[in-house]
Amino acid sequence: MSVMNLLSSALTLVSQTGPHLFWITSRAAGIAALILSSASVCVGLLMGRRLKGVSGPDLRVTHEALSLATLAALAVHGLALLGDGFLNLSLTDISVPFASGYKTLWTSTGIIAFWALAAFALSYYARRWVGVKRWRKLHRFTALAWLLGIVHSLGEGTDAGQTWFLAMTAIAVGPPLILLCTRWINSSSPSPRTVGAPGR
Repeated sequence: MSVMNLLSSALTLVSQTGPHLFWITSRAAGIAALILSSASVCVGLLMGRRLKGVSGPDLRVTHEALSLATLAALAVHGLALLGDGFLNLSLTDISVPFASGYKTLWTSTGIIAFWALAAFALSYYARRWVGVKRWRKLHRFTALAWLLGIVHSLGEGTDAGQTWFLAMTAIAVGPPLILLCTRWINSSSPSPRTVGAPGR
């Protein structure tokens, strides 16, 4: 097939999907963001597991790359909607919670999740000014922002009711959710050193 034929086929495809191109782009970016953010949370939780005598690979670069990729996918997810002729959303609608009249609750949940994820992810570069110890405590709230994003995708997502989407979400969300629950259980359990220890 010649270059001209390929170009012609591409233009035909764009013309056929034209009215829905921005909506499809937003959906694809939203799904990518869900997978990337879940992977990032999973890697972050694995980094936090300090096992004595067990050494593993340094996952910081992977965690950072996944976090930045998540923010990029979320930016495309929101900005692509500006070109959707059906919704006619403004920049305020996609960036300010409760400003849009379209599925206000679910849209606002997604916007809050984005800004929270952006703040927690980018705060990594300001941790020396914030203080490493204080930053680590704040960074734990990233999991809550991630959970808000999942709520948004299940509440507003076009594909939320589809079996394939629910299965994909379960596969992506399952591992980090298990790690997160394990951490919460372990943090709420009393330390073996303090159980039965005499008062001093």
